[in-house]
Amino acid sequence: MLGPTGHIDTFTRDNLPPPDQWPDLRLERFDYPAYLNAAVELTDRMVERGFGDHTALIGNGRIRTYKELSDWTNRIAHALVEDYGVKPGNRVLIRSANNPAMVACWLAATKAGAVVVNTMPMLRAGELGAIVDKAEIAFALCDTRLMEEMVICAKSSRFLKTVVGFDGTANHDAELDRAALSKPVRFAAPPVGRDDVALIGFTSGTTGTPKGAMAFHRDLLIIADGYAREVLNVTPEDIFVGSPPLAFTFGLGGLAIFPLRFGAAAALLEQASPQNMIEIIQTHRATVCFTAPTAYRVMLKAMEEGADLSSLRAAVSAGETLPAPVYEDWITRTSKPMLDGIGATEMLHIFLTNRFEDHRPACTGRPVTGYEARIVDADMNELPRGEVGRLAVRGPTGCRYLADDRQQNYVRDGWNLTGDSFWQDEEGRFHFAARSDDMIISAGYNIAGPEVEAALLSHPQVAECAVVGAPDEERGMIVEAHVVLTPDATGDALMVKLLQDHVKRSIAPYKYPRRVVFVSALPKTQTGKIQRFRLRG
Repeated sequence: MLGPTGHIDTFTRDNLPPPDQWPDLRLERFDYPAYLNAAVELTDRMVERGFGDHTALIGNGRIRTYKELSDWTNRIAHALVEDYGVKPGNRVLIRSANNPAMVACWLAATKAGAVVVNTMPMLRAGELGAIVDKAEIAFALCDTRLMEEMVICAKSSRFLKTVVGFDGTANHDAELDRAALSKPVRFAAPPVGRDDVALIGFTSGTTGTPKGAMAFHRDLLIIADGYAREVLNVTPEDIFVGSPPLAFTFGLGGLAIFPLRFGAAAALLEQASPQNMIEIIQTHRATVCFTAPTAYRVMLKAMEEGADLSSLRAAVSAGETLPAPVYEDWITRTSKPMLDGIGATEMLHIFLTNRFEDHRPACTGRPVTGYEARIVDADMNELPRGEVGRLAVRGPTGCRYLADDRQQNYVRDGWNLTGDSFWQDEEGRFHFAARSDDMIISAGYNIAGPEVEAALLSHPQVAECAVVGAPDEERGMIVEAHVVLTPDATGDALMVKLLQDHVKRSIAPYKYPRRVVFVSALPKTQTGKIQRFRLRG
């Protein structure tokens, strides 16, 4: 089943799930050599193909070409191997905000044959420690501005022995930068297999032991050669921008792998607020944007106030469901569709999506070529069109947890169960209902929170909202809406009734929010995803 390995440290291959717990992998469209290094393909190979003078990365006041990125990453790779003893298969943790130096470190460690674990700057020592323990990480690279929590983690860790700082600000005044400075710009990458683990993506779950999803070198190229090529039609003229952290596979794909695979550029922001993204889109005439619906709402408002975002040809929305009003407003304002999609860390990137030529409001579209999807019941039987059930997916990528019994929950009968409830229409398109554990069952009715949210968002005085189920003695649960109003609105009893009546007119009346809570802001992750679990009492 697995091809040859170049790993000297065989920890990740030794801790793959048993073969009978793997998803069925459909690799017919993706034929790569037995030995393959994804980082070499994204840098050195691009220079060989004539992209050396093309812009690769923009960030922290500098523009770097593919030749500069190739040289930079080769120098760091030499330092990792020669000065720090990194061997193929060793796990290397990287801690940084989104900046070119983080991309360079990721590429360099991958070139050296290491297995990279990218982490967010927001994580604290205890959270980092859980990841270090799970993946048995001995070596970490850390932006010098973020060392404190990393050092605390190392002091109490059984595994983490070495933390090396790099300069994320582009001044190159840190230990790693100094070590790399004198190294050659050519690096002979050790042979690693296409089926060797290149990356462990830790899921952004809210409770319990973190789950590490392992991705092979070939997987990193599959998501570009599938989704990015087929759906986005990436060209060397594209400039990517977005808010998701590179520590998440959504961000790593959209802001590093996709542009670098096709000779395009990425403009990286350490603080990717909607306002900062608007500024960078205007400054660099960015063409492809990856962010969440909440950020697109801010962009729509900015366009009303004169912001010029006309350079964007592709607005990709993921992270949470795209409300129909946001999609419709975007088309009205730009004459271009917003591409709603769904992915998962376990699947590496987007596997269901709308297309430029095939899109609908409140719809997640069809499978990316190479993937299959179906709606199933608890016994894995396929449900009729129109019925809400569990989303099951299989294709060229799939879940392989690092030494984790929860593999058996995610993969059943060869299918990946993403934890989402969907339904499929008569034309075969897929529509999101809710996270499987977020369905609100009230007095026997199944109510999908996102549908109620979309109805509320269509009211002109609702800026943002999140809907959850709240315990209720009489009905079991009731629909509870947490609403951020526009500045000109007042959160009083009259507004509650206005919103309830509006929802009753928009969707089936039994779905209306029986409780409305007015708030000044909604709790969100760094990627802009609303944390609904924090709203449940």
